[in-house]
Amino acid sequence: MTTESKESWFDPDVTTFGDRVAGARQHADMTQAELAKRLGVKIKTLRAWEDDQSEPRANKLSMMAGLLNVSLLWLLSGEGEGPDSPTLGDLSPDISEMLTEIRDIRAQMALSTDRLGRLEKNLRAKLREEAVE
Repeated sequence: MTTESKESWFDPDVTTFGDRVAGARQHADMTQAELAKRLGVKIKTLRAWEDDQSEPRANKLSMMAGLLNVSLLWLLSGEGEGPDSPTLGDLSPDISEMLTEIRDIRAQMALSTDRLGRLEKNLRAKLREEAVE
């Protein structure tokens, strides 16, 4: 991996909370079942966190950060102490290029999702205004 790709493996602008949980769990060499058991939650709950369908309460979040050996700030925002980049050995240029493209697409999708959310919020506000009139 290049230095640039190592530094941006868990880029806060690209990864989601669920991505960071899954990545840190894998880096800690734990299965979903193992982490769920240690946290005292159902595996279904952990999967929902990793799939960004729900988020843990503060006490579980703090416990998770400790179990995964990452900072709470990193889990929440991607900034701070997180796991090292995965050791995939020397990657071919084709694979490095694909990984970079995946990260770029994910970043574009995140921006589009935010934009869509703002647009939907504005539309709902306008619909409420018209309903009142």
